[in-house]
Amino acid sequence: MNRTKIVIPREHGGWAMLIVPYMIGMTAAKPTVLHVPLFLAWLLLYFASYPLLQSLKRKKQTSEVYWGIGYAAAGAVFLIPVIWHAPWMLWFAPVLLALITVNIWHVVRRKERALLNDLCAILLFCTGGAAAYMLGGGTVGKELAVVALVNVVYFAGTVFFVKSVFRERKNKRYTVYSRAYHVAAPAVPLILGLPWLAAAFLFPLCRSWLFSGKVIKPMNVGIIEIIGSVQFLGISMMVL
Repeated sequence: MNRTKIVIPREHGGWAMLIVPYMIGMTAAKPTVLHVPLFLAWLLLYFASYPLLQSLKRKKQTSEVYWGIGYAAAGAVFLIPVIWHAPWMLWFAPVLLALITVNIWHVVRRKERALLNDLCAILLFCTGGAAAYMLGGGTVGKELAVVALVNVVYFAGTVFFVKSVFRERKNKRYTVYSRAYHVAAPAVPLILGLPWLAAAFLFPLCRSWLFSGKVIKPMNVGIIEIIGSVQFLGISMMVL
């Protein structure tokens, strides 16, 4: 690979999971100036993960490693003012390392499409939302649990849906899993006492019942997922 060619993640789902939980966590508390360097660090660490995991999959050192190290170093620089003013943010490090270890294990064994790996990736991204919430003055308690849980529940649904229209399309069980999950998901915000937030789960419910198990072009799936993420973000920011 040419080192001069910029290496960035291409999965639209990853971008949504990077941005949406972070924005929800930030606005659920109180946005501060420190949210800017934290987001840039979060973005660059996401950039770093893509080439580094790709190099592990190929089981050899390639130019991707240089990009990964460069992104990670830049991300570490943006973390300096955050850690300086809020050193307790380092408590998120063990959680992130544990989840990344699971991702690495699956990649090395070429099982990166495994359901467990996808769910760990979601937990990893949603940890960024929890960090943004805490940085904005949020405290450990029910509110933090709600912010983390609604993000996990929403994006876990996208895993079942995407699998049902791509790699597991011929496996009818995933169509059932996807539809059953999306029927149950709106109950979570209702149980949490947030009835208006349940509206954010109606779009993915309709999406699942209309398209799960069917042949859909990747671009169309991407458009559907973007629309779903935007409406989820908008409603969550108004309710939380």
